[in-house]
Amino acid sequence: MTVTNMNPIWSSDEDHEDIDGAVKPGIRVILADSQGIFRVGMKKIFAIEDDIRVVAQVESLPNLYIALERFPTDVVLLEGQLISGTVDAVPDIVRQAPEAKLIVQVTDADEANTVELYRRGVRGVVPRSISPDLLVKCVRKIAAGETWIDNQSISWVIEAYRSQVVTLIEPKIQPKLSQKEISIISCITRGMRNKEIAYHVGTTEQVIKNYLRKIYDKLGVSDRLELALYCLHHEILKKSPEDAEGLELDRTEPTMPLSAKM
Repeated sequence: MTVTNMNPIWSSDEDHEDIDGAVKPGIRVILADSQGIFRVGMKKIFAIEDDIRVVAQVESLPNLYIALERFPTDVVLLEGQLISGTVDAVPDIVRQAPEAKLIVQVTDADEANTVELYRRGVRGVVPRSISPDLLVKCVRKIAAGETWIDNQSISWVIEAYRSQVVTLIEPKIQPKLSQKEISIISCITRGMRNKEIAYHVGTTEQVIKNYLRKIYDKLGVSDRLELALYCLHHEILKKSPEDAEGLELDRTEPTMPLSAKM
């Protein structure tokens, strides 16, 4: 006899309540995985962390959309197989829950799929075999607005980006940036957030967001990671050594945290 779970979405807030019944603050995570054993394992990993709580678990992509409507979420930990063959799944999730950051778990990483996931808005691509400690660290970094990317993926993204912008190599067709835009870009490459940049250049956070949109449009990039790679490839800040600080990618570390919050 087959038993079907008729309620594949459930809240886990009860596991994180104080004595007075108030829900503890923390990083709110949805686990989207077709394999129950993985959901159970990840929930147990996060259960011992004071700053991370699982708010829902789902076993399919349609149920993930429902969960995103019901539960405010900071991070979605998504099994890659759930979106396999569904080209617009990641953009759809991003549109439905723009504040939720996506981590995709893959069994086998390949260049084309990895590059496409980052292009479409995923903040991190990790193996299914990732260690508990690294998974927790990854969730915290991404919840803080950073991008989690390993050395191999960095190489793939850079090569894909170089192929994409090969027609922009000649200086005569490179877009012209204002001094204010250069200043903002230099702050981005140092890992500064919008609030810090606003304070640094003497304006508001909303003005910085507006400038970033214009910079992205001018350079044909979609986020801070691509912006940093563009600057690295075209040596935009080379004439100002002090502004170029932070452009070099450290390939000695297992990950490269880079703020991706717009």
